[in-house]
Amino acid sequence: MTRRLRAQDSRIGLGALDPQPLVALTRPPASAETSFARFQPELPFCSSEERSVPMQIIQNRRRFLAGAASAGAAGLIGTSTQGWAEPLPETTSVRLPQYIGGAYCWAGLYLAGEMLRAEGFTDVRYVQGDKKVDHSAWIANGETDFSVNYVPIHLASIDAGVPIRVLSGLHSGCLELIANDSVKGISDLRGKRVGVFTLDSPQYVLVSLMAAYVGLDPVNDIEWVIEEHNFAEGFVERKYDAVLGQPPRTQELRSRKVGHTILNSTTDPPWSQHFCCMISATADYVDRYPAATKRVLRAILKGADLCASDPSWTAGQMVDRGFVPSYELALQTLGDIRYDRWRDFDAEASMRFYALRMYETGMIKSSPQEIISSGTDWRFLDALKRELKT
Repeated sequence: MTRRLRAQDSRIGLGALDPQPLVALTRPPASAETSFARFQPELPFCSSEERSVPMQIIQNRRRFLAGAASAGAAGLIGTSTQGWAEPLPETTSVRLPQYIGGAYCWAGLYLAGEMLRAEGFTDVRYVQGDKKVDHSAWIANGETDFSVNYVPIHLASIDAGVPIRVLSGLHSGCLELIANDSVKGISDLRGKRVGVFTLDSPQYVLVSLMAAYVGLDPVNDIEWVIEEHNFAEGFVERKYDAVLGQPPRTQELRSRKVGHTILNSTTDPPWSQHFCCMISATADYVDRYPAATKRVLRAILKGADLCASDPSWTAGQMVDRGFVPSYELALQTLGDIRYDRWRDFDAEASMRFYALRMYETGMIKSSPQEIISSGTDWRFLDALKRELKT
């Protein structure tokens, strides 16, 4: 079903955005939990195929596949000797999110499971929550211990009082604003139709911020079209003039030669200068299990390194382990997104950039500094940047 309306026709207007729907604090139906034990393919230590690839990639694979053996009791993979003295994890359990058949850009998170076994974890579960709500609801409801989400969604959760801590950036570049021929740039969205899931969805929030940044009034200048099912198909069917795509929808539209990109968060500043997705954990997990938190974050960031150094192998792992169905779309996604920026980008600067935009437009009530003070913890990232030098 497709509905057309302007933002002021909804219970949520840009100037008075209620962040509560973004975190959906009502408990969704029971999650589908996946033990990582299901995803342990039979893989050779070094296949004949590997003989034709660069040595650095082979070493990355060997570290990943032989993790426990090479790490020893300390559970470290290819780290400096100072890591051997770090404390053991206070818990050996962790619940990570998965989005069955989607979330191709979560590749670093999906590779982390095997490395967590080498970090001393014996119970690593990937949890699929209710797909009818944003996955910010999963961590808010205590269904997962960690989450990966767009920066504005983390900010809205913190502003709404959800007890999470943003720990690090994961990658940049998974967003493309795609339009038809009547739209050449963001400023041309005045009077145009933009497709979104709902008026409290991440797509609405992000496009609103992009439009406001160039001086448009998203409430009055844009006609928002609600497409509750496949919003990419709605664009193909010309129900609206523009849509914000993320993997795998962006890659699908590109392969069909539908529309053109008017903003690419990989290449177009200021969006390209900040993380699009960041990693968070529940405040309870961080406070009770700091050593475990560091080890989980280390595994995810090592997964991001593998995404950058060997995308073809990573794409195969994502498919072989049942996280995504398409190798081709996974490989395209890994080529489009920058997983190599977690060391270089300033995570706090990304939080502040988006928080300022949201505060100025009334999307959040807390000041950027209040958000950063109460909802971030950079201790683990700072330590890992020193430890995991390239």
